[in-house]
Amino acid sequence: MPENHPQTVFVVDDEPGTASTIAAILNASGFQATAFTDVEKVMQAAESCCPDILISDVVMPQMNGIELAIKFKATYPKCKILLISGNTSANRLMEVATQQGHAFTLMSKSILPNDLVAAVAKL
Repeated sequence: MPENHPQTVFVVDDEPGTASTIAAILNASGFQATAFTDVEKVMQAAESCCPDILISDVVMPQMNGIELAIKFKATYPKCKILLISGNTSANRLMEVATQQGHAFTLMSKSILPNDLVAAVAKL
């Protein structure tokens, strides 16, 4: 990651505490992370500032994270995607997305801060 341009990360989770905690961990590690709890707001924000990385919860009420990732990838093909979930139904949703030709990384929500930073840096 170039020192003069921290990577921009959008974090989307319908649980405000989770979104803000992940953003805080990434900000403390040199990324420029912003937390969102609303899918529409993250899409609006991306119109003016496309992030380098999108981190999204999979199971959310408005639109699931895989649908968001597919939409994001279609609109912003250079954006890297990391999906997170604490819900076992996410695995089935990922299988369907993979069968449709989409490949996203999925991490369990019980992510240790160091593992999160390493995964994001690897993207």
